[in-house]
Amino acid sequence: MGKQFQALSEAHTSFIAAQKIFFVGTAADQGRVNISPKGMHTLKVLSPNRVIWLNVTGSGNETAAHVQQHARMTLMFMALVGDPLILRVYGQARVIHKKDPEWGGLINQFDRLPGARQIFELNVELVQTSCGMSVPYMDYVGERQQLNNWAEAKTEQGIEDYWLAKNHTSIDGFPTLIKEKSLG
Repeated sequence: MGKQFQALSEAHTSFIAAQKIFFVGTAADQGRVNISPKGMHTLKVLSPNRVIWLNVTGSGNETAAHVQQHARMTLMFMALVGDPLILRVYGQARVIHKKDPEWGGLINQFDRLPGARQIFELNVELVQTSCGMSVPYMDYVGERQQLNNWAEAKTEQGIEDYWLAKNHTSIDGFPTLIKEKSLG
């Protein structure tokens, strides 16, 4: 049932583009494993071995803290409509903050989203598919607007204040470097 590949094929890329949600998994040496759901059309496949995704402001910043310690990351996509399939993308990631030189070129890959906080780049080492036959069918209704509305109401300064209060360390106390690499 499961198959492994060294890179994303065109079929994999098409499958990823059709998904409305994906999950990001990361972990540091110690502490909690983090699995975060993502949506809002924030992921782009740039090549068979390179994926980027835009991270917007949220209640925590675990992924950034974990990637600072261990670059390993797993992305998971699953078919909620059509034929069953689960696709996992494994690789080494890095965090790109607003003050990093690559930010300017990469942020233009995405629609403007208020509260954009980091871009993650994943260098793909392994792609694995599995059947997904136990995943239920689900209907896509639309994108939630609450996060964008919240970020727009906060203003840029309010977002930066929020980052300092809620996003500069992980729940395990690991630094995210958002203070040093994204704030004025």
